[in-house]
Amino acid sequence: MPEALDLVDIGVNLADDCFDADREAVITRAVEAGVGQMILTGTTEAESEAVLRLAEQYPGVCYATAGIHPHYAKDYAASSLKTLKSLCLQPAVCAVGETGLDFNRNFSLPEQQEQAFAAQIELAAELAMPLFVHERDAGQRVFEMLKHYRDHFPEAVVHCFTAEKRDLYRYLDLDLHIGITGWVCDERRGAHLIPLLSEIPPGRLMLETDAPYLMPRDLKPKPKTRRNEPVNLVHICQRIAAHLNIAPQQLAAQTSANARRFFSLPGIQDANV
Repeated sequence: MPEALDLVDIGVNLADDCFDADREAVITRAVEAGVGQMILTGTTEAESEAVLRLAEQYPGVCYATAGIHPHYAKDYAASSLKTLKSLCLQPAVCAVGETGLDFNRNFSLPEQQEQAFAAQIELAAELAMPLFVHERDAGQRVFEMLKHYRDHFPEAVVHCFTAEKRDLYRYLDLDLHIGITGWVCDERRGAHLIPLLSEIPPGRLMLETDAPYLMPRDLKPKPKTRRNEPVNLVHICQRIAAHLNIAPQQLAAQTSANARRFFSLPGIQDANV
């Protein structure tokens, strides 16, 4: 019988209403499969408050981030920073974000995104907390902004990395962490990531599902629903380990150690479901 995996999913959108009917079962499935800890992503003020409540409901298993996603940067106001700061001071909140820039869809104007991003970088610096960063088609500008503040904030992870080698090297030059999702399991758009996996130093790699998004396309049997779940991190870990030619247990141990150090998480022995 294969040795069980010990995994941390650093990106789960568990407040999404698609989980309303069976959220506890989703968490239980993940924990039983070896995904013992999850970082729940806050993308608006309201969602940041919601994931904090969930994290407090599942201590030791779930933790939260507090931030405003670039899609919602148009809603950012001076009062937003006060709310985020209050949330970040709660013990279950372990990072500032999801924040960053998204020039692919531009649901908020670029200048609105940059204003909200800068404010959240400064908040992370003030509180000495890590950043949970979103970047899509904005690698140069994200790099420039993070480089400007790099001496002030402690850590950052570029979550759901899907960019090119040039962008990867820029982020690594800033000593950032890299989050890899099931995008790498998508033969249509993720194939370029496979040769980049070995370029990421083992101490800089973390794994995530970004559930309910980014269902791995190569899951077999094919799921009946497109809703991704943190339990599928097991499959993502196995696929990445195969590309790196290492055992899944080794990859799980390394990436989970990285995540626990980065987010200041306790060991799984303290988890309660």
